[in-house]
Amino acid sequence: MPQSGALVRPRRGKVIAGVCAGLADRVGWGRNTVRLLFLLSCVLPGPQFVIYIILWIIMPKSQY
Repeated sequence: MPQSGALVRPRRGKVIAGVCAGLADRVGWGRNTVRLLFLLSCVLPGPQFVIYIILWIIMPKSQY
């Protein structure tokens, strides 16, 4: 498990890149809840996909 407060992409339990799973672990929410919120936010105009790709690039993978 990642250290408390670490923002990392997990190696297991990810769907595409692990960004939503990493964010969910960081804030203590369910992974599917964060994924659903992301999908719902895609209905609204905004840079959701750009932010997702940026996080994919800058978030390190978990060591475990």
